Amino acid sequence: MADTRRRVKLYALNEDRQWDDRGTGHVSSSYVERLKGMSLLVRAESDGSLLLESKIQPDTAYQKQQETLIVWSEADNVDLALSFQEKAGCDEIWEKICQVQGKDPSCDITQDIVEESEEEKFEDMPDAAPPIELPPCELSKLDEISEVFNSVLPSPIRREKLANAIEYEGYIKKIVELFHMCEDLENFEGLHQLYEIYKSIFLLNKNALFEVMFSDEFIFDTVGILEYDPSKPEKASHRDYLRNSASFKEVIPISNEELRQKIHQTYRVQYIQDVVLPTPSVFEENMLSTLSSFIFFNKIEIVSMIQDDEKFLTELFAQLTDEATDDNRRRELVNFLKEFCTFSQTLQPQAKESFFKTLSNLGILPALEVILSMDDPEVRQACTDIIMYIVEYSPSMVREFIMQEANQQDDDILLVNLIIEQMICDPDPELGNALQLSGVLRILIDPENMMATANKTEKTEFLSFFYKNCMHVLTAPLLANTTEDKPSKDDYVTAQLLSLILELLAFCVEHHTYHIRNYIFNKDLLRRILVLMKSSHGHLALSALRFVRKIISLKEEFYNRYIIKGNLLKPIVDAFLTNGQRYNLLNSATLELFEFIRVEDIKSLVAYVVETFYEQLKDVDYVNTFKGLKLRYEQHMDRQNVKSSLDSVPSILRNHRYRRDARSLDEEEEIWFEQDEEEMEDGEAVVPVTDMLKNKMDEELDHISKIIDGKRARESENKPPSPLKNPTRSPSPPPPSRKFNSSPPAASTSPPASPEVKTNNGGITGLVDYPDEDSDEDEDDDRNSSIPAKRPRLAT
Repeated sequence: MADTRRRVKLYALNEDRQWDDRGTGHVSSSYVERLKGMSLLVRAESDGSLLLESKIQPDTAYQKQQETLIVWSEADNVDLALSFQEKAGCDEIWEKICQVQGKDPSCDITQDIVEESEEEKFEDMPDAAPPIELPPCELSKLDEISEVFNSVLPSPIRREKLANAIEYEGYIKKIVELFHMCEDLENFEGLHQLYEIYKSIFLLNKNALFEVMFSDEFIFDTVGILEYDPSKPEKASHRDYLRNSASFKEVIPISNEELRQKIHQTYRVQYIQDVVLPTPSVFEENMLSTLSSFIFFNKIEIVSMIQDDEKFLTELFAQLTDEATDDNRRRELVNFLKEFCTFSQTLQPQAKESFFKTLSNLGILPALEVILSMDDPEVRQACTDIIMYIVEYSPSMVREFIMQEANQQDDDILLVNLIIEQMICDPDPELGNALQLSGVLRILIDPENMMATANKTEKTEFLSFFYKNCMHVLTAPLLANTTEDKPSKDDYVTAQLLSLILELLAFCVEHHTYHIRNYIFNKDLLRRILVLMKSSHGHLALSALRFVRKIISLKEEFYNRYIIKGNLLKPIVDAFLTNGQRYNLLNSATLELFEFIRVEDIKSLVAYVVETFYEQLKDVDYVNTFKGLKLRYEQHMDRQNVKSSLDSVPSILRNHRYRRDARSLDEEEEIWFEQDEEEMEDGEAVVPVTDMLKNKMDEELDHISKIIDGKRARESENKPPSPLKNPTRSPSPPPPSRKFNSSPPAASTSPPASPEVKTNNGGITGLVDYPDEDSDEDEDDDRNSSIPAKRPRLAT
């Protein structure tokens, strides 16, 4: 078993001045040949991988905090911290660091970081600089004390000396006694000076001083001193708020006295940082990093203590789900649970996974179903925050619970339907809670975070469940509001809600191709959505337009035929014409839609737009979009005319050049086998190949027409070609008709209808030519040429 004394958590400070957990492991100190020196090594507890390899530099400042924490900065401005499980392990590693740097292990910091300008300033200062002598802590010496404290702040060396002097002489206790005296005498000038002195102590950024200032003995005195800010006209009342308004409530009795004190301390220090202290400047913000670390590690300890107390959490969830619990009591329980989940965000990944598994085993999701339907807005908001924490961490856990309860309960009380109903019924005009819940839904229905195992496919099962049991709840407000040719309700809140629903539906169109397509067709949903183009709220009309744009961007003929058959672009064209030439978002978005159809050359939609709307849109000449669509349409019609003219060409000419090697795989067959795996899993019908064959035939006919035009040109310019040298040769028989995924023809005993072409081995073959190569007709014309004729390719 590994030595628990060496068990540590590794942290790194990110750009937002927050500590990121880099993993749990065991630390050691040893000589590393590659680094040429003694180094700190942290190996992961899970797999033994190397989490940290840091050489103990002789000039790096290492700081020991809270008896179990070592903090330092690497050369590349990366702040690191080791949090030890036991104090003995921290002391052991600290002694190794001090031994390498030649320092006394009794100190809390090994070096001072001196900036270049300060090095020049203090280059003559001896290494063993004398300690700072503090003036007597008396009322008459306040000016002198304030001057000493302010003078040391620019120098890291002098800041460290001052912090050591304050800690050694118990100066904070003396300042507090002086504060009581000034407050009794109502000496506001002295109180203002004490405020500046105490603020300077904060900027010393010394963890040992914070431990004293935030202890139960001095925490309220610390808050009291900070109430007398000289920059404010009146004294603040922070102590009164912390004692009365923010009194601590034990929703569940806490038997662990250490836990109770840690909760009190953390709340009050957080209040000091967020409310009491003035907004720090950039310089001061960097100076207060230790204060943020103090709060951060306190939260980790609180979560760990509560999680280890099984009796506490069991009682908490029992009361949450008990029908006899009154609303006020349940509100307190929910708020506590929310704050508990908030604190859990500081945990490392492994600890966080254990945390949410514990909550799941205790029944947090059934409890949330109970409290989510409460009328209290505060409770609903807290419940929403808790759901967001759980879904962001483990959406699969929530989906599994939803699928299990679907077999036991009605649709109306399913957790996902309760989330949708709360989103729809949000009383806030700005829909703040609804927006948060829509984010929860998006995570739950996102296939990107769904897992597929050997036994089941989460995507297939959950999406089938969602569209069967939940989609009708989500679209109910939309369908209810679009029963006529214009929105039945067009107020601001309804428009905001419908925009939110359309964003979710657009997400479904992008990620749920099979399920959402069937739902749109069955409900004629796109027609209903386009009714919103007549809304008086521009953002709602744009949401409807974005939904259509998302569908068209898929370039699927299923959707294209649906749009054409229902003439579903008419509401968009009408809104565009009604908007006139005003240069706004609706104008730009509509033009971009038609430009996409033109650039992507979606043939069916190009023909539909030109044939149906060109007369209305031809006068829009400030862009070339509609003229370009007309040009595309005319090119398509020319190809159709060429195809019609080929009907009179003998079949032998049409088929002769384009016989295909029977061994090659048809392009359509390749498309068949390359169908999207998602659609095949969902049981989606395979796209009919008729349209693909038609497009392929159009391309081949274009190429044939060019060959015919070339031959006709040569015939008009040259004399008729001479007779063939080999009059007995007959054209090769026409190839068999192309069939999609056809099997080889059965053997026949009857003789062939036309002469055979022999290969060297006597097998029966057919001529095969390929584009951009000589055909068999060209070969016959060139038999008298001195250049050897190119041999035709043969297909067995």
